[in-house]
Parts: sequence; C-alpha cells; structure tokens
Amino acid sequence: MTGLDTPSTHRTAVSDDGTPIAYDEFGTGSPLITVCGATADRALMRPTAEAFGQHFRAVAYDRRGRGDSGDTAPYAVEREIEDLAAIIAEVGGGTVHLYGHSSGAGLALRAVVAGLPVERLVLHEPPYSPDDPGAQEEARGWARHLADRLDRGEHAEAIAEFFRSVGAPEEVVDQVRSSPMWPGLVALAPTLAYDSAVMDDLATGGVVPVDLARQVTQPALVLVGGESPPFMHEVGRRLADLLPAGSLQVLSGQEHVVDPELLTPVVVEFLRDWH
Repeated sequence: MTGLDTPSTHRTAVSDDGTPIAYDEFGTGSPLITVCGATADRALMRPTAEAFGQHFRAVAYDRRGRGDSGDTAPYAVEREIEDLAAIIAEVGGGTVHLYGHSSGAGLALRAVVAGLPVERLVLHEPPYSPDDPGAQEEARGWARHLADRLDRGEHAEAIAEFFRSVGAPEEVVDQVRSSPMWPGLVALAPTLAYDSAVMDDLATGGVVPVDLARQVTQPALVLVGGESPPFMHEVGRRLADLLPAGSLQVLSGQEHVVDPELLTPVVVEFLRDWH
C-alpha cells in the first residue's frame, strides 16, 4: 500500500518518452534497485531500500503514475522498462542488481529479458497464476473487470476490489477505507491496470512466463514466504526451476510482506559475491 511519508526531496530520471521518474538513494556501493508492486510507491519501499542501503547503493523509485513520477499515455509495459533503464543511467550506467516485490518482480523479470544491464535478480513472490485453468480465467476476469471499473472512473471501488481479490476480509477493506492512506490508494487505482499488464493477466491468465524465464541467464533468487498460500509456493518452485541459474528460498514464518530486517540478510547473502 502507498506510503504517507514520501521524502520532500528526490532525484529525477527522465524516461525515453519524457516522463519524469522520481527516485531516492540510500547508501553506497553496488547499485540495487527496488521495484515495488501493486498499490505501492517509493515511500512504502523506503524502509526496505534503507535497510539494503546499509550494504548497497539502494534505490527506491515511484513507478510511473505513482507519487512524484509522471504518467504519459498510452501505457505500455515497455515504457516501464525504459523507466528502469533511465534510472540505471542516472546511477552510473553500469550493471545493477534488481529486487522486485510482488508484481514488481514480474516487471524486473521482463526488464532483464529486455536486455537491461542486470547482474543478479531477486524475485520476491511474483503473483503469477498457478497451473490451473480456473485461476487463469479468474485473472482474465479481473483484468476485464478492472478495465471496466477504471473506464467508468470508479477508482475507489477498484481499489476495494483489489484488496478483496488478494484475500482481505471485508472488515479489513472497511478499515482501509476509513484510514488516512485511503485517498492515496485511490489515486493509485489506474496503476492497478499497469500491474495487471505486467503480469499479462488478460492475454495468458497471468501464468508463469515460461519463455521469458528461460531467457534469464543471470543468477536469480526466488523468495516465497513460508506462511504464504500454497499456490505461491507452486509458482515459486516452477519459476525457480525454469530460470537457468535460478534458486528458491522459503522464508520461514513469513507471508507476502517481510520485515526489512529479516529480508535484508537473505538478499545480501545472495548478492555478496557481486558486492
């Protein structure tokens, strides 16, 4: 979910289509760019980037349409890859590491296949659909329904339905609606369609992208929470097996969101040979 304490100052990269992309840096050393998922921005990713910044030159950025970044129409996943390329150029233009969380992991995977100079890749619970036709049709239905909601300007209901779709009980949805973060979340509603596009919900039902995964030759770590739903474990195992240099690590006792103090040692251990 969106953060509320976005720093008052930030750096800006300019993407190929002229869209300004806001980002913050923490620490020094090898660049490690964090890529957030749905309903998230750089403020929410900041604690993770700060923790990574104890070991790397960590970057948290607002994906287009979020926070202080711009949003040039029409949207395409390729534009988001260009956004990442612009940030990489700003932080030195050499190789970087990528950490992607949730649908941000799906974007990170696509960025690597597109040829961005990535040394190592961490994919934290990308929410692909399991190998189940019902789940895949559900993903297609979500993409169609979301597009309809957004076309009608029903942004608040789109956000509420997103939380329901990821398993939030109605009382939790009501709590979020009445919280100070609600207006910021509603402002992010159009970007739900961007994440759906990244995961390829409409075209493929959000399945694990076999052809893409097989093209990633870089060392890649797939992370899954030990307490996450069974389908997430199925997806994580399949993705790790498809990646030519992939590995899977289960974070015992954790769910989809992990405390940065617990997450950081795992990421550092994986990246240590390249630090």
